[in-house]
Amino acid sequence: MSVVERLFPGADEDTGRFVVVTAALAALNGLLFGFDTGVISGAMLYIRDTFDLTALFGYPLASSTVEGLIVSGAMAGAIVGAALGGRLADRLGRRRLILVGAVIFFAGSLLMTIAPTVEILIVGRVLDGLGIGFASVVGPLYISEIAPPKIRGSLVTFNQIMITGGIFVSYLTNYALASLIVDAELSWRLMLGVGMVPALVLLVGIHFLPESPRWLVERDREQRARSVLGRIRNGTDIDAEVREIKRVAAIEEDGFRELLKPWIRPVMIVGLGLAIFQQATGINAVVYYAPTILEASGYSDTAAIFGTIGVGAINVGLSIVAALLLDRVGRRPLLLVGLVGMFVTLAVLGGAYYLPGMSGLIGPIAVASLMLFVAGHALSLGPVFWLLISEIYPLNVRGAAMGVVTLVLWLSNFLVAQLFPSLFEIGPTVAFWSFAGVTAAAFAFAYVFVPETKGRSLEEIEADLRETAVTGDELSIADRADRADD
Repeated sequence: MSVVERLFPGADEDTGRFVVVTAALAALNGLLFGFDTGVISGAMLYIRDTFDLTALFGYPLASSTVEGLIVSGAMAGAIVGAALGGRLADRLGRRRLILVGAVIFFAGSLLMTIAPTVEILIVGRVLDGLGIGFASVVGPLYISEIAPPKIRGSLVTFNQIMITGGIFVSYLTNYALASLIVDAELSWRLMLGVGMVPALVLLVGIHFLPESPRWLVERDREQRARSVLGRIRNGTDIDAEVREIKRVAAIEEDGFRELLKPWIRPVMIVGLGLAIFQQATGINAVVYYAPTILEASGYSDTAAIFGTIGVGAINVGLSIVAALLLDRVGRRPLLLVGLVGMFVTLAVLGGAYYLPGMSGLIGPIAVASLMLFVAGHALSLGPVFWLLISEIYPLNVRGAAMGVVTLVLWLSNFLVAQLFPSLFEIGPTVAFWSFAGVTAAAFAFAYVFVPETKGRSLEEIEADLRETAVTGDELSIADRADRADD
């Protein structure tokens, strides 16, 4: 049995290898996403030594406000990118939008590297964010549409692995440059400039990516769709798949108005709820402010930056484990178990700061709790969110729906990034117990609303959703899948 067949049960050797390589190239979108998310945490320690952060465009401001604008500039751009990305994915095609996002990300990274002023640096951050917004929509969307149902969970999770890998690479880059380069300005410019490398790799790799066959059928390019399906569906009935895609497309309406219809509402609730909880449980507060948290726990600046490497390594490792389990165990079990683990670690971390007798142990407890919290997220909300939103929406509005959901995710990200420093200043216990409370709510939401989609084709998932709307049958997608298996 080949490596591909062992890692992805149900995939044959030739087709499996092509699909896996294609998914890995598309998942470089996630690497761009993750790298930019993590790299700013280290770069900010040195940017303040280069620029005067007490004014912007000639207007006096608090330095903390300007620092916040530098960090959140990427999130502001990502909000715009997510808002536009869904519609552009439906109009331009998945492959072209990947290309556009890579070009924009490269331009933003270059601009940040050579920025002569803090204002130009913020513009570069916004451009980077715009590319990230596109990537966060189109990456999992594209992979879900080329992947065979039996290995779709593992392949879409490539995107999450790349996100966590990008964060890990950014932490390694920050630590290496901070340790090896004495000049503060050169350090942060190189930190931000490294982002051009994966953008260039994606720009080259895009030439080897086929367009999504589902999008091609939508645009009446059936022959090209059949050609793509012939490469990624070896030994299956291509005619039957094309007929099913055309049948589903024929009964759908294009545009955002479709998202407001009652039959779409259940899956919009799922996507929007998971988008909010993925951020409101605190993962990016940890990613953005891990050095700050560790420094407040008694570690030096260099030790705090080094400590983030362990957090990043755990994030990548457990994301890989999740990729191997999603198509075996299912989406719901991983999500629910991971949320329980996140709640426990946040409660313990908040308690360590609350109990006076724990003051001497706060440092080790903080490191262990952050690692376990990130591990729980990497097994649950991280991969399951991106996978589910690429599976549960109808074909014609899939891009638009993912755009709306991803927009809400980035808005939530922005709010958490802005609120966390204030919560942490009030008290670490307040911050971490607040996140624990949100995590408990996320568990209840997931238990009630989130469906199981393991082993179902995208067309079968949509057919179940339509049947529920027409018949009023309260069976969830998970229940229908179980019933079909029986």
